[in-house]
Amino acid sequence: MTESIALLTIFVLAAFVGVEVISKVSSTLHTPLMSGANAIHGVILVGAIIVTGQAESAIVVVVGLLAVVLATVNMVGGFVVTDRMLEMFRGPGARKKELQK
Repeated sequence: MTESIALLTIFVLAAFVGVEVISKVSSTLHTPLMSGANAIHGVILVGAIIVTGQAESAIVVVVGLLAVVLATVNMVGGFVVTDRMLEMFRGPGARKKELQK
């Protein structure tokens, strides 16, 4: 019981620290921050696949598959948002030139 409370306390404190750190990041650094977060989501996806593959009970398989789906959606969405952010830094004619290649 006390271990669960300690883990919950660490999680809540980490959430507060994360919010404070992200709120202090300047807007020009959000693109590299998103890119790093996408790398972390890739690691989470690999971990979810490994845990699901080693599952022995049906409930663990279901939760693992849910974790794989959610991690995939999160990672793909992160790459889409990062791509949109990078589009803002390109000139107006850069997209047309890229499509003509």
